[in-house]
Formats: sequence, C-alpha cells, structure tokens
Amino acid sequence: MEELIILGTGNANVTKCYNTCFALRYAEEYFLVDAGGGNGILRQLELAEIPMERIHHIFLSHEHTDHLLGMIWMIRIIAQRMKQGKYEGTLHLYMHSDLVEPLMTIVRLTVQGKFVKLIGDRILLHPLEDGEQMQILDHEVTFFDIQSQKAKQYGFMLSLKDGRKFTFAGDEPYRECEYPYAAGADWLLHEAFCLYSEMDQFKPHEKSHTTVREACETAEKLGVRNLLLYHTEDRNIDRRKELYLAEGKPCFSGNLYVPWDLERFCLKA
Repeated sequence: MEELIILGTGNANVTKCYNTCFALRYAEEYFLVDAGGGNGILRQLELAEIPMERIHHIFLSHEHTDHLLGMIWMIRIIAQRMKQGKYEGTLHLYMHSDLVEPLMTIVRLTVQGKFVKLIGDRILLHPLEDGEQMQILDHEVTFFDIQSQKAKQYGFMLSLKDGRKFTFAGDEPYRECEYPYAAGADWLLHEAFCLYSEMDQFKPHEKSHTTVREACETAEKLGVRNLLLYHTEDRNIDRRKELYLAEGKPCFSGNLYVPWDLERFCLKA
C-alpha cells in the first residue's frame, strides 16, 4: 500500500508545529522528502513510528534552513547506526546539483569525520538535473526545477503504482513551467502561507508564497483531484484546518486537505 505521512506542516518560523516535510511509504520502506530545520525530525519520525532503518531514500528540495538542517541530523544518525551495525544497505540522497556542495560544507563542519567518510561509500549523493528521472522504491520519479526567484528549488512528480500522478510542488506558488507535472494531478501538494483574508497581516507575496484561496484556484484550473495544503503560518493553529477549508472549498471542486502534523493519507484510488 502507498501511504503519505505528513511529518510537518509549518513554514520556517513556526513554533506550534514542525516545518514542512513528509514521507511516502511503499511496503515497508520510506521515501523521506525534506527534514525540517533541526533534530525535531527525529521526534517526528519516532511519533510517526517510522524506523530509521527503513529510510533508504531522501530528497532535499532546497537549501533553506527549515528544509536543510534536519538533513544533517538524518545523515549523522544514519551514519552512526551504520557504524553500529544497526542500519543495513545504502542511504541515497537526492538533490539538485547546485545543492551538493552547500550540504557537504555543513556536513564537514558539523558531523564527525568517521561519519563523513561514509559519504561516497554507503551514503550516496545523487545530483539531479531538471527533468531527470529516477527509480525510487519501485516508482518512477521525475524531478523538476520550479524556477524559484530565491534559492534554486526542485519538486517532483511520482507515478503511483496504479498510474496516477502524485506531485510535490515545493514551497513556492505554482509556475507555468510546472504544468506538465501538476496538470491533472491526482494528488498535488502545494504551499498556502495563510488565508487570503489575512494577506495584509502575513504578506505572503513578499515572501514568494501564496494564500489558501489562490492555491485552490490554481488547483481548480489544473484539474487536480486531491489538493493538500502545507507550509502554513501557525498563529491560529487550533482552527487552521477549519478556517482554511472554509476559504478553500468554494474555490476548489476536488478533495481539499489541510493536514495536521503526523496525519496520514492512503493514496489508493
């Protein structure tokens, strides 16, 4: 069974939830996408009951701290378990080619040398180019440049086992370059920084983000079937789901989800 496990739903500055990241499960293995901004990823994985030893594939979308720094902890802990004989096989890390050196710089500065030495041996880095395809957990995954005006960032389209399309669009608003990957998606994961009614308060456009209403209008035009909104503010976290659904549903005819941290979704038809 294919399952989506949301590990975090918040933007870079949240304190009431974890930074946006998630895992895809197929059989007993997991594909981790981003890792948040610190060692909180270890707690989220523990709460989600995802064994570290079952994570052999990780994708890092871009260099911002709320996505990158948790990756350093993943490398450290998995390398440690490799040394202890508690982790079998190879860890594969996927990222756009420009991200390899910044990641390695931080790793060399912060991770013990005996663990760093495993990179290139049992921890393999896979530099990606726009449009490149990889086989991950027996799924075809196509990575693409979202053409960010800030830090270079990649998203991906994954073909589910029944042929349906799962698209991760990064943490910035949809751009036309993403059309081949997002149009007609059965699942689209799209950022929504805040409510449209709160634009003056949160100023999402100044941060290259969008609102719930705008994300839903975009998904409707793209013919998306299931839309999941993430990378949000957390000022009113207890009512976030209620408020976001109320603003978004009138603009989107498909299934709209505003998940909590650790919420799970079965991806079967």
